[in-house]
Amino acid sequence: MAHVVTTASVPVGQQVTYWQEAMTRTCVPMHISPTVDGPFRAWSTTHQLGCLQITTVEADAVHAHRTRRQIAQGNRDTINISLQKGSSGLVVQDGREALMAPGDLTFYDTTRPYSLRFAEPYGLQVFALPRQALGLPEEEVRRLTAVAMRPDEGLAALVASFLVRLASDAADYLPQTGDVLARNAVDLLTTLAAERLGRGLATGDDSATTALRLRVHAFIDRHLSDPDLSPGTVATAHHVSVRYLHYLFQEQGTTVSRWIRHRRLEACRRELARRATGGVAVAAVAQRFGFTSPAHFSRVFRAAYGMSPREWRAVAAGAPDPGQAD
Repeated sequence: MAHVVTTASVPVGQQVTYWQEAMTRTCVPMHISPTVDGPFRAWSTTHQLGCLQITTVEADAVHAHRTRRQIAQGNRDTINISLQKGSSGLVVQDGREALMAPGDLTFYDTTRPYSLRFAEPYGLQVFALPRQALGLPEEEVRRLTAVAMRPDEGLAALVASFLVRLASDAADYLPQTGDVLARNAVDLLTTLAAERLGRGLATGDDSATTALRLRVHAFIDRHLSDPDLSPGTVATAHHVSVRYLHYLFQEQGTTVSRWIRHRRLEACRRELARRATGGVAVAAVAQRFGFTSPAHFSRVFRAAYGMSPREWRAVAAGAPDPGQAD
């Protein structure tokens, strides 16, 4: 089912605020500033196919940027692949900027500051993947961001064509079909990334393993509040042995239990940074994400971030907004 947002029926003086709040709910928090005064025309439609979110946007000219504070307060870690439609735009991240001409594909990472600039009314399609879907380490993701991939460049042309068709027909797919097509999209994007990085391409077995790992990650994120979440429950839910599950995480250089703890801590850290939860007790936040002992939570939080949960909340609440600073 499509989720549609439009400013058409919103009073002129409230259109920008409405659009920014809608994009925060649909995508990620960002600061959005129109380049001209007056009415602000914007429209989007969003579909979810398996692990892939597809958002098509048409809007008047804007400058948009995502800050470190917004990243700390958000709860979505995605890699976005933007397919430019209509007029050109500019994406800036990791010390680079790329001019996005119509048809270009561009990667950017929502876990680090970035900006998007459109001098004219524009259109684009954004394909958002969970950050772990591509299976790339941090340094390789940084090499992909803010680099325009032309639609006439071999594999990029194939991937762009597939994504355009996927977006245009998204409303027509049954859930099972959408899930399969989303995995196909992940495989194509992983192959494109590997080509750009000069790496060997994944085999069929590698793709299957990546798909399983992605499903396991998504399952863990959905069940962080369950204090009984464990390697055994995760393995049972995915019809694999605990030994094989440990093998999947060994490939990432971690263990199942460490990954669960890491995701819980990250969820708590983001929640504690949100101003809206400033009156909620630290112990309540910890319990919400599966920590049953406040003392244990405080110890592992300090070990991970070098400060107590209360100290982090104070820092997040009082720190100046660093804008786009790296």
